[in-house]
Amino acid sequence: MKIALFGGTFDPVHIGHLLMARTAQEEMGFDKLIFIPSCVPPHRRTSTFFNVEDRIAMVRLAVAYNSAFDVSDFEVRKGGRSYSVDTVRHFRELFPAPAKLYFIVGGDAINQIHTWKDVDEIKKMCTFVSVNRPGYPRGLAKLKYHAVTMHGIDMSSTEIRKRLEQEKSIQYLVPESVLGYIREHRLAKT
Repeated sequence: MKIALFGGTFDPVHIGHLLMARTAQEEMGFDKLIFIPSCVPPHRRTSTFFNVEDRIAMVRLAVAYNSAFDVSDFEVRKGGRSYSVDTVRHFRELFPAPAKLYFIVGGDAINQIHTWKDVDEIKKMCTFVSVNRPGYPRGLAKLKYHAVTMHGIDMSSTEIRKRLEQEKSIQYLVPESVLGYIREHRLAKT
C-alpha cells in the first residue's frame, strides 16, 4: 500500500492544493492521500487567518468527493507546534511496513527540507515527493525525492487571504463547498 501524507496550514485549502494532491496521486499511484492540517506551523510567524476548526472543516469539505483522499486531525489533537517528524512517526505506527509512506511538499518547500527538525529520521521513514511550484527551482534540494510536475496553476493561500482582507472574491480559487462554508459561518466577506 502506498500512502501519501500532505501536511500544511491550508489557510484556506484551495484549488491549487487539490490539483497538487490529485496530480501526485495519479503520477505516483497512491492508494490513499491524507491531508494533515497543522495546528501551529513552525515556519509561520503570524497566526492563521482561519481558526484550526474551520480549516479542518474546509479541508474535509474540499476532499469529500475523492474516495482516495482523507483528512487527519492528528496535528491539531497533538496541539502546539507541528513538526513533520512527529507526524511521520505517528503515521508510520499506523501504517507499518510493508506499507510505503510518502510526504508531499511543494516546490517552494523542497529546498528548505534540510532545515527541518530531525530530517534524517524523516528520510528513513518515508520518501519525499515534490510537486513543482512556478518560480521555485527544485534542483537546489539537498536530498533525494520524486519530482511530480503539475501544469497550469500558480496559487497560494497567502494570495487568497489578501483577497479576503481586501474584500475581493475568491470564487473559483477555492472549492464551492469551502466558499459556502466561509459565507455560512461569516468568516470573511466574499
